[in-house]
Amino acid sequence: MKVVLFCGGYGMRMRNSSDDVIPKPMQMVGPRPLIWHVMRYYAHFGHTEFILCLGYGAGHIKNYFLNYDEAESNDFVMHGGKVDLLGSDISDWTITFVDTGLESAIGERLRRVREHLGTDEYFLANYADVLTDAPLNTMIDTVRASGAAASMMLVPPQSSFHCVNVTDSGTVTDITPVSEFPIWENGGFFVLTQTVFDLIPAGGDLVADACMRLAAEGKLYGYKHLGFWKPADTFKERADLENGYHRGDRPWMVWDGRDEPTPIAPPVRAVASVS
Repeated sequence: MKVVLFCGGYGMRMRNSSDDVIPKPMQMVGPRPLIWHVMRYYAHFGHTEFILCLGYGAGHIKNYFLNYDEAESNDFVMHGGKVDLLGSDISDWTITFVDTGLESAIGERLRRVREHLGTDEYFLANYADVLTDAPLNTMIDTVRASGAAASMMLVPPQSSFHCVNVTDSGTVTDITPVSEFPIWENGGFFVLTQTVFDLIPAGGDLVADACMRLAAEGKLYGYKHLGFWKPADTFKERADLENGYHRGDRPWMVWDGRDEPTPIAPPVRAVASVS
């Protein structure tokens, strides 16, 4: 399946200042940027046709792949000044780079790459800043079997904050970690059909317009994942991934000699919370 990656946002929570022009998908985790880890994940499951929805910082992303150095993440032999790679990351990838605008919402970015999807019934989509060890092809097969028009991967709440019950007089009666509430969040991994294009108006949003409409009609599938899932939406989250990488704690790198993880919980059809 083709994979649409939304990588044109400003990433304000990741910026040091107004002069920092490195887009969030290009923030580093180990020797490679976030977007590479996301793409490598999809490629591991056999999905190697990528459509990049570019906007802010597009030049950084284009130049990275135009000047891609395989030796950064592959072993090689050098003799007589010539390098013979012992492996390759992207030799079988097809990457389409599309300018989808600086200010476009996610849904509008998707609308602007529709022609590159051809007549494929199903395609995949991702925010390009979230890593997981979810069994992707199991998720795809489950969604297809359901007959749903679209799906999103669901994950438990990730917040470290606490919710507090308090009386009118100010007495606290209960404190509960957000992570313990029986709700689910949008995990950012989508399996979509082209039906979504009928539900996204010009300038619209994928979740707020298409997914919410499909949920109301019972046509949105929610796939629960209780395994590893980690966003890189802030400096702290990106630093956690970076530290884990250097410790050798890299559960999202399913291509690195690990077996595909077994689904931990059955999928569900209801979406309780989206972001």
